Amino acid sequence: MIPEMARGTVYGTLMNFKGELDALGAKMNAAPYNAPPKAPVLYVKPANTWSENNATIAVPGEVEIGATVAMVMKSAREIAGYVLMNDLSLPQDSFYRPPVKFNCLDGFLAIGERMRSRNEAGDPAVFKLEVRINGSLCQTVRFSQLVRSADQLLADVSEFMTLGPGDMLMLGVDVGRPRAKAGDRIDISMPALGTLTNTLVAEAA
Repeated sequence: MIPEMARGTVYGTLMNFKGELDALGAKMNAAPYNAPPKAPVLYVKPANTWSENNATIAVPGEVEIGATVAMVMKSAREIAGYVLMNDLSLPQDSFYRPPVKFNCLDGFLAIGERMRSRNEAGDPAVFKLEVRINGSLCQTVRFSQLVRSADQLLADVSEFMTLGPGDMLMLGVDVGRPRAKAGDRIDISMPALGTLTNTLVAEAA
């Protein structure tokens, strides 16, 4: 079950891992932007994308796993807690504006059922989660590699918009997203936040 508090708008954050920026390299200075972004780059995962822990998720083909942690807001500046998320996407190359049709398919955001406060979960800068596909470890995400820390991200976002109670702000998705397909079981785990498990199934024809 998705935590009762987590019922607002979900915002994803692009390019908040140093590895993402390193991988983009010279593309960051290409037209039309000609420079790396100075403010956080956000996108929305609407309610149709939400999936609970242990839910099956229908996919049309191969998908990219987006293992991350999100802040769940208690108020505009106060964090109620943190939850695991799996921000699924169809493979695509748009790093500034991920297409809705690739990113917002039904069920494409799995949300963990365990929410923990900062006192319980610890400092986000030392968060580390592991991604397993069918039991095999395929990615380790260390949040010490964030461009903006959780606190800095919230402060920077708050400069141009106001988050409300229940809104969720993802910290970002690291480079090297594992890929999965129908029939695969995905486990994202972090000691303080438990395990988020989902199984992919083929989309009905």
